[in-house]
Amino acid sequence: MNWLEITGHLGSLLSSITFMPQVYRVWKTRSVGDLSLAMILIVFFSTIVWLVYGIGMKLWPVIICNGIICCLSMLLVYFKFKFGRLKG
Repeated sequence: MNWLEITGHLGSLLSSITFMPQVYRVWKTRSVGDLSLAMILIVFFSTIVWLVYGIGMKLWPVIICNGIICCLSMLLVYFKFKFGRLKG
């Protein structure tokens, strides 16, 4: 593996973990009031586009990263609807 591939995998790892603190915080606090549904949906659909591109080009860092981000953004959408209804 050359330095460019290592850079791609490192970038993939760092991008993949960007949503993890937010997902964890929402899960622990059950608070979604500050989450923008529009932003989450934009992220979700952009990852779908990147996944199609990554699969078509056989770019594993792009596939792995966007697969993880896609799952995390779907989880945030789920939390937004589930925990958003808990308001008393």
